[in-house]
Amino acid sequence: MIRFDNVSKRYPGGKDALSSVSFELEAGEMVFLTGHSGAGKSTLMKLIIVMERATQGQVFVQGINVNRVASRQIPAIRRDIGVVFQNHQLLFDRTVFDNVALPLVIAGFQNREIGRRVRAALSKVGLSDKERSYPISLSGGEQQRVCIARAVVNRPQLLLADEPTGNLDPELSEEIMKLFHQFNQVGVTVMIASHDLDLISRMKKRELRLHQGQLST
Repeated sequence: MIRFDNVSKRYPGGKDALSSVSFELEAGEMVFLTGHSGAGKSTLMKLIIVMERATQGQVFVQGINVNRVASRQIPAIRRDIGVVFQNHQLLFDRTVFDNVALPLVIAGFQNREIGRRVRAALSKVGLSDKERSYPISLSGGEQQRVCIARAVVNRPQLLLADEPTGNLDPELSEEIMKLFHQFNQVGVTVMIASHDLDLISRMKKRELRLHQGQLST
């Protein structure tokens, strides 16, 4: 599903965010990406969705070398990847339904199919009764659930989450992690960047530990 071969990323100004990183993530696996703030977790995820490109080495996503794809091919790659951001990135002037529908609208789905998929996604995250609400009226945990619904509405094979529980209390954090586990159980490959080592240890999944841009054992 994902393969990094000796990947390094240097930003302008000489900052090395990643250095000689190699690993494989199998299809259907769930893995946690851990490390201190600034260790390179977000950069690693940006390379997967081609928000950044590796300075050295190769990044393969579903067999495609994303370092070599043309810019016009990037939207097609991203269409099969769901992404959940820590800061939600919801549109507060649109309803929950419209926020979740956005990827489908961009992809050109018909209205009937959009409605069916959005309601199915909201049902999976327990927000069927909130589709006409606006994000501002929701709790932090509910907003994060909207983000998860938006990330999975396109039925991606790969789901990435960058600190999805960073602003939530322990009980809500556990609920959100259980949601990711449920998606993994139906075959979705899941990678989660997180600082919450106690919660991660309870999930009993593989960890990729980053330290100053390098994978540590």
